[in-house]
Amino acid sequence: MTDELTSIVLRAIERAPQWIRRDLDSKDHVVRIQAEESLAAMIAEVLRKAEGAAD
Repeated sequence: MTDELTSIVLRAIERAPQWIRRDLDSKDHVVRIQAEESLAAMIAEVLRKAEGAAD
């Protein structure tokens, strides 16, 4: 990973809402998966926007 990509992903994670942070630690498998998918979508969106800005 490049430093720029790492920085973009880190900023996305830093902006993750508290419910995602809490649910990532859940013992409930379904709740954890939903939080993981939500965080992945947030990261994908940030990367898509960064790619669009680079064009």
